[in-house]
Formats: sequence, structure tokens, C-alpha cells
Amino acid sequence: MIDDFAENGLLASAIDGFVAREPQRQMASKVANAITQQQSLVVEAGTGTGKTFAYLVPALRSDKKVIISTGSKNLQDQLYSKDLPIIKKALNYTGKVALLKGRSNYLCLDKLSHQYAAAGDLDKTQRVDLARVKQWSIKTKDGDISKCATVAEDNTVWPLLTSTNDNCLGNECPHYNDCYVVKARRKALGSDVVVVNHHLFLADVVVKDTGFGELIPQADVMIFDEAHQLPDLACHYFGEQLTSRQLFDLAKEIILCYRTEVKDMSQLQQCADKLQKSVQDLRLVIHDQNNNGTHHTAPTQPGKNQKSNKGNLRYLLNQPKVKEELSYLFEALIFCQEVLKLAEGRSSALDNCLERVVQYQNLLKKLTETQITGFSYWYECSYYNFTLALTPLSVADKFTELLTQRKGSWIFTSATLSVDNQLAYFTRRLGLSQAESLILESPFDYLHQTMLCVPRYLPSPNEQGNAEKLSKILLPVIEANQGRCFFLCTSHAMMNALAKIFREQLLLPVLVQGETSKVKLLEQFITAGNALLIATSSFWEGIDVRGDTLSCVIIDKLPFTSPDDPLIKARMEDCQMQGGDAFNDVQLPEAVITLKQGVGRLIRHHDDRGAIIICDNRLVMRPYGATFINSLPPSPRTRSIDKVIDFLLSNTHH
Repeated sequence: MIDDFAENGLLASAIDGFVAREPQRQMASKVANAITQQQSLVVEAGTGTGKTFAYLVPALRSDKKVIISTGSKNLQDQLYSKDLPIIKKALNYTGKVALLKGRSNYLCLDKLSHQYAAAGDLDKTQRVDLARVKQWSIKTKDGDISKCATVAEDNTVWPLLTSTNDNCLGNECPHYNDCYVVKARRKALGSDVVVVNHHLFLADVVVKDTGFGELIPQADVMIFDEAHQLPDLACHYFGEQLTSRQLFDLAKEIILCYRTEVKDMSQLQQCADKLQKSVQDLRLVIHDQNNNGTHHTAPTQPGKNQKSNKGNLRYLLNQPKVKEELSYLFEALIFCQEVLKLAEGRSSALDNCLERVVQYQNLLKKLTETQITGFSYWYECSYYNFTLALTPLSVADKFTELLTQRKGSWIFTSATLSVDNQLAYFTRRLGLSQAESLILESPFDYLHQTMLCVPRYLPSPNEQGNAEKLSKILLPVIEANQGRCFFLCTSHAMMNALAKIFREQLLLPVLVQGETSKVKLLEQFITAGNALLIATSSFWEGIDVRGDTLSCVIIDKLPFTSPDDPLIKARMEDCQMQGGDAFNDVQLPEAVITLKQGVGRLIRHHDDRGAIIICDNRLVMRPYGATFINSLPPSPRTRSIDKVIDFLLSNTHH
């Protein structure tokens, strides 16, 4: 293989500021090898390895059909619009490249014309937004809703104007030839490199039997970046769930068809009303069960720090009130089925509704037969919606089957796959027993760039008044460092408690997750240059803040998933039944990988410096603390907050 990664190689001459890195070269040659040998490969590449280029170069050089799947839409866009063009240009690559998103990212022309015909049902602001979308729809080439400048991506009008797997009419649709999803898919079929994300990839593997067939073309090389997310996501996609939103959407669709296409059948309105009422009643009963029968008023703003509760579905379905409401829901679905049968053939949208009614009946039946082993049966509910779900505890068999069916090279990479320098936890969950594997240390100089501190006199993790005690210990560091700090919490309660205290005590800007969008928060953090950002799960990974703006990451405690989480609980029980050790085999590795993600926010570049403070005594007091520490980059360690302050201040001449 020509050495594209050498100091005088192709990339160095084509890319400004390219630095030759040994781990990047090693990874690239392993990837190239896996592609020629049609093997599976698992690579953990520490932050700063430059793993994106390390897989892109051999993939484009291979002249094979390649699919690259990423963990998030953000990374997907970055890969497609930033990284790929650089490598394409450097290698003088002439193949075609396409970006494929899930169908909810594309305007549905059928939904648009339906909503337009019944616009009277919408409130005033939605009518204005609908008109704006209509204007945009005349100009757009690809129907990608993130490119509609006049209507934000999180606007409530979009769910009405995009299709789902359930309600898409496929080739029955009158707009099929102009459909943006079909166009995007055709483009992908004709391309050599297609960029997707894990959600889309897994949804596609699972849904092979819809009218649309496969969304993602077959390929010779499959690359998964941010692969640590795959096992959990795969469990969800290979499971089944029914949500209140699916049922409400169905009722709305029936009403919409009655208002626009089949105006002489008033039974349509009746059966849809009955369905809506039974879903609403079931939702309230589930919500009450969760809050021990106390009636709660609806929160003023949906979605804002809206707490949703998870629980065990087996237990929920044994509650008499829930049983009763479920039987009414079954009745409502049967009534819908009878009415829709009378309208068969009169409207392709109504025919689709009939299929869904039957599908939801079967799904509901499946979800209520909770005695099958190997699955976790769980539910989630907030004041506004509920989800009933069953999830397989392992997807190893499914995944092995997938790899056997689709011959080729399967490459999995992430900065966080190993636990205690072993990849077994990840490979076992996906059944990748035959895969080649490689762990590459980060080329960053953690010994000089960082310091790791577990402060003295910490309160124990679940002590009362924890937030006050932590804020006392940490206030001096945050002030000395002039903000420039992420405080990552393991719970919303902790985040909100700390936010309140720090806002009273600090003169610096305090930003809190949930008060505006993630993108805006990051912009504010970087612009301020002296802010403290307090956040939970969504800021633990995929955030890239370089330079001095972020030089301290504080973590409130080791991120063990609550053992009440139905999925973790079921995996732990299953592990014990098979003679394993639930703590060491399930809880610990999960927490290690999450901690590595959080710590990874700090050093993003060769010139970055900073401190990591983990406020959990268990790191030093418990035997398993060593597993965490061995899995983190090799930083000098201290228990003294003053030493951390000295280290951070010695940095200010930069």
C-alpha cells in the first residue's frame, strides 16, 4: 500500500497542517487489510488518532461500494460536507458520494397536499408555517427539511409533513415519482460511497418488508464510526414498541381522510374519536400508576426538562385499571378495523390505515404476552405520551446472522470500546468473535497536558445535600479557572440543584442543558469564553470544544446506570441466570465506557491542556476503581484541589 499518511505522503501535500501520526498509519493499514481480506475489524482509536481519515483513505482507495454509518446526524453531516470532500480531493477520487438520512428528514409531498386540503384543522401559527413550507417546497431539490431556512427543524409542523415507516404509501402514493425519499435512495443506489447513521442502518435491517424494500443499498465495505453506540441501539431496533404517538397519528390520519377524500362516511370520525379517547385514557392511567395514583397537573411547557419514567411492563399490565383501559383500546382498534373495511379501495391512505390497525392489534397482543424469556418488557411514560416495548437482551445472534448474509468487510471503530484494555465486552455483545482487533493509544501527551483529581472530603454519592457540598469543594477551581468548565452530571436532579447554587454564587455565566438547544448552548459557551456549562447525558459525547475555552471537566459521580432501569435490570438478571457476575459483566463495563466518553470531552487537540475532576470516592476506595482508572488516559493523579488550581493557572500564559 502506498503510504498516504507519511510525513511526505499524499495527505501531507494535499492538506494544510496535516501531521503524520503513527497510530493513524497503523489503523489505515489494518483497515486496508480488512477490506482486501473481507474481514471484520474492531478498532479503538484514542482521541486524536485521526480515525476518520484512517478509514476514509483505504475505503476510497479500495474502489468498492462503501457504506459509512455514524452515531449522529451531526457527525453524518460533518463527514459528508467536511471530511469526505478533503479526502476526495487529496486522492483525486472520482467516485460518486451520497448522503442518506432517515425518512423523517425529508418533506413528504403527499402529507403536504393532505394538510393543505385540511388546513382549517391547524392552529394559526401552524398555518403560517405550513404556508412557508409550501413556498420552500417549490424551490427545494432534495426536500431535506434541515435546509428549509424559514421553518426550524424542531418545529411542530414537520411531523405532520414527513412520513414514517407506518404511514408511507410506497409505490401506491400519487407522488411516488417525485418523492424525495425515493430520489435520495436512487442517488444512494447509484453512488460508490453512502453516508448513513446507525438509526437508519438498523431501521433498514429490521424493516425489509415494507413497500419500499431496502433503503440502504448492499455494499462490500461497511464502516461504523462511534460504534460503541451500536449494541444498545441494535437491541432497540430488534425489539418492538408501540407508542401513544403512533396511535394518535393513526386517528388523525383517519380524520384527515374523512375531511378530504371520503366525506360521506361519518363512521370514520366516530371510530377515530373512540381510538383517540381510549389512548388518552390509557395514557392517564399509566401516568397515575407511575405517580402512585396522585393526579398531577400537566407541566406548563411540554418537552422542557420533561421527566419521563421507565418501568417494568410485566408489572404494569397486572394493574386492574391498566388491564381495563387496554381492553378498551383493543375494542377501539377492532371498531376502526370494521369501519375501514367498509371503505376498502376508496383511498390508498385509508387502506394504509387499515393495515396499520391490524399491525397495532398484533403488536399490542405481542406486548401483553409477557412470559417469553430473553426479552426485557418495559414501558416509558410522561404526562404527554407512553411507549410500551419489548427489547431482546442480546443481539449477538442477529448480528452474526447479518454478517453471514452480507459478505464483505465490517469495520467498527470508536474512541471508547475497550474496558481495562480489552475489547471483549463490545465484541461479545455483537457476536464478533472472529473479528480482528486493535487498540490504539491516543497520540496526545496526557502526562503533560492533563491532571486527574478525585478531591478529598467528598460526600458519599447519594448523601443528602450532596450538591451543596460539591459546590463548596469545586467553587474555588471554577472561579480560578474563570469558568471554561463542563460540569457533567449523572442525573437531572443533580444538574438542576447545582445550577441553582452556582447561579447564586458565581458571577460567571452559568449555562444549563435544556434551557435552549444543544447547538445554541455550545455557541453561547464558546462565545462567552468564561462560562460554566452544567449538563447531563447529551453532553457526555460527540461534543468537540477545542482550545482554552474548555480546560476543566468535572463529573459528579461514576456513571452507573440506575439498576432500576428496566433494560439494565433485565440484562443483569439474565447474566446471573447464565452464571455470570451482573456487576462485573454488565454494570461496570457500561459505566467505564460512559466515563471514557465524558473524560474525552477535555483534550481535543495537541495544544489543549486541562484538568479532569471526578467527584466519586469509589474511584480510590473500591477495588473496581482500578478498572476505571486503567481504562482512562494516563494522567498524573492528585487528591488536592489546590494542586489542580496551580496546574490550571500555570497554563494561563498560553
